[in-house]
Amino acid sequence: MVRTVAVTGAIVQVLLLATLGASLGVGPVGWSTGLVCGLGAAVAVQRGLARSGARRAGPADWVTLARAMLACSVAALVAESFVRPAARSTMVAIAAVALVLDAVDGQVARRTATATPFGARFDMEVDAFLIAVLSVEVARTLAPWVLAIGAARYAFVAAGWVWPWLTEPTPPRYWCKVVAALQGIVLTVAVADVLPRVANEVALAAALALLAESFGRDVWWLWARHHRVPSTRVTKRALAEVS
Repeated sequence: MVRTVAVTGAIVQVLLLATLGASLGVGPVGWSTGLVCGLGAAVAVQRGLARSGARRAGPADWVTLARAMLACSVAALVAESFVRPAARSTMVAIAAVALVLDAVDGQVARRTATATPFGARFDMEVDAFLIAVLSVEVARTLAPWVLAIGAARYAFVAAGWVWPWLTEPTPPRYWCKVVAALQGIVLTVAVADVLPRVANEVALAAALALLAESFGRDVWWLWARHHRVPSTRVTKRALAEVS
């Protein structure tokens, strides 16, 4: 059953790319990008489910998998836009569907009582990937600093390699989900290019500020906890020695 998830994801990705190829003439650049991203996501899901001990994917995981394949399709279109005119309307349509499904998978997990740590992590990584892909397209046409929005999650992960205390779990906060959703919405609107340039830049700057606040709060909480835990351990050891 775990392998079925990966195979299904790969098949869906190929079908999506074939549809884009037939309707928009997506070439080798888009196809290769979409396939690498889609197959990589499928393999990551299979390994993640296996490591979590799950025997099968839950209903919400299937919704998140669909979002992942849509995000990979957006990545294919963004890559293709470097060699031919961008299919922005299609990018926006696919991204909008992925954003709508982002509100669905959580509801499905709660209503079916199938919420899992793997599902939450899977959902978060798909959000981060879609935001990163959209930020590349916006940065290419609007302002390079927008890449900071897409790179934030991956910079946080990279920082965890240097400071392991950053990899500790943080308390769940609904605000984090709201901020992540806002990034996707603001970036999708910027890709659609329906607002004046100044309005897009202001909205993107506000989104980046909210993202910095959200990550900053997590980093502060982890830093404070990291500095409290050792002193607590020393106190316990001292009490044990005295007794």
